[in-house]
Amino acid sequence: MTPTERPTLKPVAFSDLRGWEVDDPRPLFSAMQNCLQHLRSAKPYKSGALGLTADDLLPLLEASRDRDFESPEQARRFFEEECQPFRIERADGERGFVTAFYEPEVEVSDSRESGYQYPFYRRPPDLIDLDEANRPGWMDPYYAFGRKTEGGIDLYPDRRAIDQGYLEGQDLEIAWARSKIDVFFTHVQGAARLRYKDGRRKRITYAAKAGHPFSPIGRLLIDRGEIDPAGISMQSIRQWLQENPANMDEVLWHNRSYIFFREADVSDENLGPIAAAKVPLVPGRSLAVDRLIHTFGFPFFIEAETLTHLDEGQSFGRLMLALDTGSAIVGPARGDIFTGSGFEAGEQAGTVRHSADFTLLIPKQAAKRFMP
Repeated sequence: MTPTERPTLKPVAFSDLRGWEVDDPRPLFSAMQNCLQHLRSAKPYKSGALGLTADDLLPLLEASRDRDFESPEQARRFFEEECQPFRIERADGERGFVTAFYEPEVEVSDSRESGYQYPFYRRPPDLIDLDEANRPGWMDPYYAFGRKTEGGIDLYPDRRAIDQGYLEGQDLEIAWARSKIDVFFTHVQGAARLRYKDGRRKRITYAAKAGHPFSPIGRLLIDRGEIDPAGISMQSIRQWLQENPANMDEVLWHNRSYIFFREADVSDENLGPIAAAKVPLVPGRSLAVDRLIHTFGFPFFIEAETLTHLDEGQSFGRLMLALDTGSAIVGPARGDIFTGSGFEAGEQAGTVRHSADFTLLIPKQAAKRFMP
């Protein structure tokens, strides 16, 4: 976060949050306990540039242990007693922005066969993590992954090179899908439920990426005049790709980023995949944030008055937990809402592109550092 991007944290009252008085935050508590268990058994979440730490979060998580709230009012009262809300005000004065993501369900086969031609790949052995210690000086600091070669570290092959066969013959395929479009959008979402022909169901979740920056193909199609900006959505992009198979590869290859996966069981149909915070996502209550700025596990209240299709016509106003991140989620007031798994969740997620206000809830002891 550069100085020009540094936001202001403005203390506000809970009564200033539109929709707080009717929100039911009880679904957050199981996720908070999962975060607490992770912090007690593994390494703490990395602090973002705002300076909030896992230690700042622990008092809130500890206070939520073994709490059974009979009503939404009791759950809201818990947060009112434990936290101080801070409105995130961007340096440029603009409002925040929310999109949404989901976990697709994809029909697959164990092997490459007629109708199943497009692979999901495991992490390849020549892909290595990069940091300040081993990243070559000529390489952009953005790159967190690279290719290990006999001559040193290089950029990893991009989407085009991989689609054209770079990884073939290495036995890295997890499964084979029917649609290249399904594979691409699983890369965008970062996870999927796989449905095999014999009825088995598995889950794949993010393991690593080739390292190249994410480049949205929706923006490319808008710039080319292929899709009206007012109608851009996941659904309209899918439709364009289906209707233009001769140009599909060229458009998909515009996004050089490529995602690798690992296998996981579908242990709880009601929960999403385990995400960057190392806990399962809760549909409708999990938020992807910029991890360079924010710290996982903290609650955010999101207000988006024009976002109405997630709440049966009512304006969106929910308390959420920061549990994930994404290449396209950049900035202090930028978030991605997890809508759930399957087709309906995808229909909901695909049309979320709304201005929003972001309010960060900070446990009261840590909040003292941010008071004017």
